[in-house]
Amino acid sequence: MKKLIRFLKGYGKETFLAPLFKMLEATFELIVPLVVAGIMDIGIKNKDSAYIWHQCVIMVLLGMIGLVCALTAQYFAAKAATGFSTALRREMFSHISSLSYRELDRLGTPTLVTRITSDINQAQTGVNMVLRLFLRSPFIVVGAVIMSFTINVRIGVIFLIAVPVISIVIYLIMKWTVPIYKKAQASLDRISLITRENHVGARVVRAFGRQYEENKDFSEVNDQYTAIQIRAGKISALLNPATTVIMNFAIIAILWYGGIEVGNGIISQGEVVALVNYMNQILIALIALANLIVAVTKAMASAVRINEVLDTQSTLTDEGTNAQKDKADTARVEFRNVTFTYAGSQVPALTGISFTAKPGETIGIIGGTGCGKSTLVNLIPRFYDVTQGEILIDGNSVKAYPFAQLRTKIGMVPQHAVLFKGTIRDNMKWGKADATDQQIDLALSIAQAKDFVDSKLEKLDTMISQGGANLSGGQRQRLTIARALVGKPEILVMDDSASALDFATDAALRHAIHEQTKGMTVFIVSQRATSIKQADKILVLDDGALAGVGTHKELMESCQVYREICLSQLSEQEVNR
Repeated sequence: MKKLIRFLKGYGKETFLAPLFKMLEATFELIVPLVVAGIMDIGIKNKDSAYIWHQCVIMVLLGMIGLVCALTAQYFAAKAATGFSTALRREMFSHISSLSYRELDRLGTPTLVTRITSDINQAQTGVNMVLRLFLRSPFIVVGAVIMSFTINVRIGVIFLIAVPVISIVIYLIMKWTVPIYKKAQASLDRISLITRENHVGARVVRAFGRQYEENKDFSEVNDQYTAIQIRAGKISALLNPATTVIMNFAIIAILWYGGIEVGNGIISQGEVVALVNYMNQILIALIALANLIVAVTKAMASAVRINEVLDTQSTLTDEGTNAQKDKADTARVEFRNVTFTYAGSQVPALTGISFTAKPGETIGIIGGTGCGKSTLVNLIPRFYDVTQGEILIDGNSVKAYPFAQLRTKIGMVPQHAVLFKGTIRDNMKWGKADATDQQIDLALSIAQAKDFVDSKLEKLDTMISQGGANLSGGQRQRLTIARALVGKPEILVMDDSASALDFATDAALRHAIHEQTKGMTVFIVSQRATSIKQADKILVLDDGALAGVGTHKELMESCQVYREICLSQLSEQEVNR
């Protein structure tokens, strides 16, 4: 938790006042037994009603002042804890957003979701309880022991014996439960994983009739989590009985020796009652301290997991500090002997890739499944850094560009069409924040999406549900293409983003892009030979290496891999057309 204390910055006043008011409450609480003793020893003994009423009013006032102090402390503690979690959640979200694909692939989405929600909530609870109880409980314990010695030294020794014994019991129970709580948080990750996979893949689960099996898997993990929590609960359940037994023995000892001291005239009956009250206060304070330790234990376990994410540094740093000027008479995109290997993999995904793409050219990329097509285009906007070699855009290394400038130059249409909840207009403005409706309409026209958007009753104001679930696959793909075109990028990358389109719409899309985006360099990744057949240059990938580079006609003569792909999809007549 030490590393996370910095997120309390700006809440110094609350962090100071919350424990201060709790200590004031504890002070008033320690005075109450003395008031009770006075009522018994003076008021009742002397049958002084006026004195009794006077002391009762004092007790009520002490209680009311204590209540006000407690509420004030709770307010400041809650404000500081909430501010802490808000700042931490904001920082964590920002940090996760800065991580490269490499780190996101390694950490995994389910555990990141759990850590930014459940773990931060645990940390918030821990901070809240620390501010309220960290000083109050020890203050009550120490204060009660001191007050007992002011009444009677011999009976005060009973307090000195009882407090360490109770503390040892609490320590042992906490020691046994700490590792269990850590296991519980790890188990929660697994629950998040299964839940997310089932919700995202609900259609697949139902299509294969796997509801029973998935429910069974979830039940097993959930039961495992429940068993861990029950185990921790059983151990924690020993806390109250064990401490109460010890406390009762201590109270018996107080009454026994107190009775003797009263008989000898050393202390009064009221003071014996005060001593019993002090012992009860110690018990309540120590149990509260035990709850605090449980909360802090959970918070510390969560803090470790939070720090694992915050300490994960992106391998992809924004090295470009100044905007780069395009160099004249250079290729728009150039790969120089590029080799790339994914983290944890022993085999390169791409090996020795070299080619150039000039302004206005259309580059087709084709190859078998898993040959590295998507990997290649993901290197252009620098989603990953190359292992060897260099990538240049307009004569400058991609590493020289600030991320903002580099990704403004590139319009990326990912393989999986992702839309966000909101209107069609909102989604289109991801490509350009200040885009006008006319610019959006033009992009929709090029992407062959204007007809179906205009057919909607609310047109651009039509709401898109989460993930675009209320649209067909082809509609989602056309909207993602339009989103990339809105910003008029210099480079357009379409990563197999027309796979759900029929051949006629695909052909119309390619024709519109060619005619209405003059000067734009277009990369088209596709499994369809017809989609890249008319490209100015075709890259044929085979097992991560370039098997051929050239036009359709050149590759049909020189590249066996390309020829096999074309003949597997088209007739001889279509191939030669």
